[in-house]
Amino acid sequence: MRIIARRTLREFWEKPGHQDSEQPLRAWFAEASKADWATPADVKKHQRNASIVGSSRVVFNIGGNKYRLVVALKYEARIAFIRFVGTHAAYDRIDVEEV
Repeated sequence: MRIIARRTLREFWEKPGHQDSEQPLRAWFAEASKADWATPADVKKHQRNASIVGSSRVVFNIGGNKYRLVVALKYEARIAFIRFVGTHAAYDRIDVEEV
């Protein structure tokens, strides 16, 4: 998968109080970069804790569910757009299908 934009992840883990998210986000990025997700079922096969939302959104639990990562996937193009990364509490305040 091509991931857009890694910078979003880096900017998050560089924020005070979120440094502990660096390694889990790096691990997710490494795995997702090598993935070939053609369908939501492919995502679930490799990321069992992922939640499929709508036709293109996937929510990943990061760092033992302390953080959430929302990605919009274009399966046919093998592109993942990072739409949100934040704490579980911040995630509860967003509409996953709108970010």
